[in-house]
Amino acid sequence: MQLTYWAEYAWLDTYVEPGVALDVRDGRIAVVRTGVEAPEPGATVLRGLTIPGLANAHSHAFHRALRGTVQVGSGTGTSPQGRGAYGERAPDSFWTWRDVMYGIAQKLTPESYFALARATYAEMVLAGITAVGEFHYLHHAPGGTAYSDPNAMGEALIAAAADAGIRITLLDTAYLSSGFGVKHRGEAPNKHQLRFSDGTAEAWAERVSALKDSDHALIGAAIHSVRAVPAGQLSTVAQWAAARQAPLHVHLSEQTAENDACLAAHGCTPTRLLADHGVLGPRTTGVHNTHLTDEDIALLGGTTTGTCMCPTTERDLADGIGPAAALQRAGSPLSLGSDSHAVIDLLEEARAMELNERLRTRTRGHWTAAALLRAAAADGHAALGRPDAGRLEPGALADFTTVALDSVRTAGPLPRLAAETAVFAATAADVRHTIVAGRHVVRDGAHTLIPDVPAALASSIAALRG
Repeated sequence: MQLTYWAEYAWLDTYVEPGVALDVRDGRIAVVRTGVEAPEPGATVLRGLTIPGLANAHSHAFHRALRGTVQVGSGTGTSPQGRGAYGERAPDSFWTWRDVMYGIAQKLTPESYFALARATYAEMVLAGITAVGEFHYLHHAPGGTAYSDPNAMGEALIAAAADAGIRITLLDTAYLSSGFGVKHRGEAPNKHQLRFSDGTAEAWAERVSALKDSDHALIGAAIHSVRAVPAGQLSTVAQWAAARQAPLHVHLSEQTAENDACLAAHGCTPTRLLADHGVLGPRTTGVHNTHLTDEDIALLGGTTTGTCMCPTTERDLADGIGPAAALQRAGSPLSLGSDSHAVIDLLEEARAMELNERLRTRTRGHWTAAALLRAAAADGHAALGRPDAGRLEPGALADFTTVALDSVRTAGPLPRLAAETAVFAATAADVRHTIVAGRHVVRDGAHTLIPDVPAALASSIAALRG
């Protein structure tokens, strides 16, 4: 079956083209026709700027339940007892924020996780995101007991993505230990992490091998961090991913405390430890990569290991500004993620990467709009194992999104500046259409599969307050 979408304006990798017809066949773009001044009979009209579908390369779906509840300060905010909506003490650092996050994790079941993830992924599609990388480490029941289906939680996420109309790369995560054996400030009690651990990397590999790819879902791997997987077991995870040509992601140097603990335990930085155990490489993506040495940057770039920046989470948690520009110059491809979902807006992530670098260096113009769109789309999809997505060209997956050019944020600039307008002025609220595999999932700003996404979010989050 062939469908035709007519884009008023389309971003064709480096420039804006008016009047573009996208012929879609079997979920892929078959033909791109330019110079089509008006929509043809039967074509679906996309008013605004149509760009490739965005890739959210780093997500923790259950963190969506934390939005708004972790901003009340440490005993001095709007909550009289200094506690969040879930009864936990309001956080004042990354480490105490993490304790609140663990409290939410303890309450999730496969059923409640499905409901929350379904609503969260629907919010992503409304924001123009067509693929998500779910960094998934919540594997077992409270206390660490395996479900009758050991992958019940992962399968719930895969099913949630299907219902929401989004592609997913399930980055099944090895999270085996609570630290290096060297206690550092803020280390959570082991009881919080019993749900995460398979015990050994070999047991992790056995469990995750039962998961299978499907039309909308790819199975990848992740190492939670060098503090959560013993050094001697890092290679087991890396070899599992290599044997399957699967993407491999890892939280890397998000906090200086992690670097200090790694130096104390191993005498080297986390990046060097990963390099020494065969983790780095072109299918690997380091998430955050915030606190790096010059040698770390050279190691990541020299191995073409990717970097996923998550600016809205990094600023929300006061993590710092990572050396994204230096990493890219060294050879590390850049992608973007919404991570803890303080907001879900890949356009904001894209401009925040540039604006953060402006603040850090006090100079402008580190990335063009084209480069930022590439990080938000093509390079993000590649990091998730989909190199055939993120471009409006024949043969690519028919995943694209349309940003309004007539909202209060985007009205005014010349059409030839539509990409700059989208990246530096638009928000997720300006997304009008999202097409995934040729299917019109968001039409005129409304989700066609889940009619009331706010209600789905509210009910799934309220269920966790009991």
